[in-house]
Amino acid sequence: MTEQAQVLVVMPHPDDVESRMGGTIARWTREGKDVVYVVCTNGDKGSNDPNIEPQELAKIREQEQLAAAEILGVREVMFLRYPDQSLEDTPEFRKELVRLIRTYKPDIVAAVDSYGKYRDHRDHRIALRVTLDAVFPYAGTTHAYPDFIEQGLRPHKVKEVLICGTQDPNYHLDITDTIDIKIAALRCHKSQVGDGPRAEEWMRQWAKVSAEGQDYELGEAFHREEVVW
Repeated sequence: MTEQAQVLVVMPHPDDVESRMGGTIARWTREGKDVVYVVCTNGDKGSNDPNIEPQELAKIREQEQLAAAEILGVREVMFLRYPDQSLEDTPEFRKELVRLIRTYKPDIVAAVDSYGKYRDHRDHRIALRVTLDAVFPYAGTTHAYPDFIEQGLRPHKVKEVLICGTQDPNYHLDITDTIDIKIAALRCHKSQVGDGPRAEEWMRQWAKVSAEGQDYELGEAFHREEVVW
C-alpha cells in the first residue's frame, strides 16, 4: 500500500459515490488516473428487510461495492468497517484517514456532501467533517503524528477537495460518454437499488439537471475547493 493514487474517494457507506460521481470516476480511470476508495462504514443497517441479519447485509454490500469499483476501474477499495449509523468524529477515525492520505498521496480527495436541505444521514455529516479535517491541517503537518514520521509516512498536501452530491456546486464535469458505465456500476448495489429501471431513469435525469448551462448533455456537479496551505 505504497503506490501513489491521484484520487482518494472517501464515502460513508457502500454505494454512496456510484450514484453521485460514478461517471466522473469512470472518466478519471479512462484517462489513466489511479483511484482508490475508502468506505467508512459497513452498511449493516442499510435495509428494512427483517429476514436479513446485519452481518450478512454487511458482507453483501461489501461484495456489491467491490463489483461496482471493478466496473469503474477503481484500483483498490479500503473497508474501514465502522458500524452503520454509528460513525463518530474520533481521533482514531481521523488518524486512519490521515494515514491513508499520507500513504496514497492523492492530488484530489473526493467526499460526499453532508447537508441536505431538510434531511440528512448523520454518518455523512461525520465523514465529511473528519475527511476535511484530515486533509487540512493534519495530513500536511509534520508534528501532527510523530509516529507516522517514524513509519516513513511524511506529510502530504492535497491539492483539491471535490464534494459530490452537493446543493452548492461550483464545478461541473461532462459524463455524457461514461453515463452507461455509471449506471452499470450503480446496478451492482442490488440491495439498495433493486433490479428495476427507476435507478437508470433517475440517474439520467439527475445528469441532465447537473449539465444545465453547460455545453454538454449529461454531467455531474461538485463543490470544489483548492487546499491552500
